[in-house]
Amino acid sequence: MRQINEDIKSGNLKQVYLLFGEEGYLVRQYRDKLYEALRGGDSMNVHRFEGKDINVEEILDLADTIPFLAERRVLLLEDTGLFKHGGEKLAEYLAHPAPTAYFLFVEHEVDKRCRLYKQAQSTGRAVEFAVQDERMLKQWVAGILKKEGLQITESTVELFLDKVGTDMGSIRLELEKLICYCMGRNVVEREDVEQICTVRIHNRIFDMVTAIGEKRTQDALTLYYDLLALKEPPLRILFLIARQCNTLLQVKQLKNKGLANKAMGEKLGLPPFVVGKYASQAARFKERELRRAVSRCLETEEAVKTGRMNDSIGVETLILSVF
Repeated sequence: MRQINEDIKSGNLKQVYLLFGEEGYLVRQYRDKLYEALRGGDSMNVHRFEGKDINVEEILDLADTIPFLAERRVLLLEDTGLFKHGGEKLAEYLAHPAPTAYFLFVEHEVDKRCRLYKQAQSTGRAVEFAVQDERMLKQWVAGILKKEGLQITESTVELFLDKVGTDMGSIRLELEKLICYCMGRNVVEREDVEQICTVRIHNRIFDMVTAIGEKRTQDALTLYYDLLALKEPPLRILFLIARQCNTLLQVKQLKNKGLANKAMGEKLGLPPFVVGKYASQAARFKERELRRAVSRCLETEEAVKTGRMNDSIGVETLILSVF
């Protein structure tokens, strides 16, 4: 991020930028910054492509076309999948691109072993935007509130992040609600966060798995019915339960190997403070219970997708018998 900001500030822009990673908010922010810097107010020599059905030959022809009354021809390519497979021709071109051709790639996932990734990294910059750590998120939240004349304690920030999660896009939306709710005051209280901030679905799933593990079946079913009332599809709920159980299994295995939260977070792609929550929950289960839970989730998914079981009833049955 620092290098991109320096490139923009100095005007020494690279011919190739690749932005990718799980933190979509930052990816979009830097995509827009680079796009504006590269085009320099020009709209005639910019081209935007999206999706996996793009024509690479058309892109290469455009790249070789001299820009009209401008110094650059800018090509923005989003979610093409070319950084996983099919990007060989483009990789070959980027080794010796036309001097006026500038590429901005935006991808959610990339294979760092592929030729296109290595060439983009060699010719320009490949920047990964990972989920931000707790310290950075706390500072970011406090900074936004400070600009609005609001103060917040560290414990209240922790409560806020616990409720809304680590996705910066979701955090920004929830902060806007919180700022409006606290208008006319200068301190954000815990009660404000409890009153106005939306609990993300992953937290509900977390609470549901906790209730299942503690044999609080009625509480688990209540959470499930609440999610159905919010129009969450049963299969998505099933997927999230399965992912939760699988993450707990991985955390338990890594914990048994003696890894600290930070090391586990690096392996699992999770912030340390989130890993801490998972570690506490995983401690309630035996490893064989978590293995069985993952298997039961897969069996339920297969039964639903093959028509042997209704999706809503299937998930309800799973909740009653997963552990």
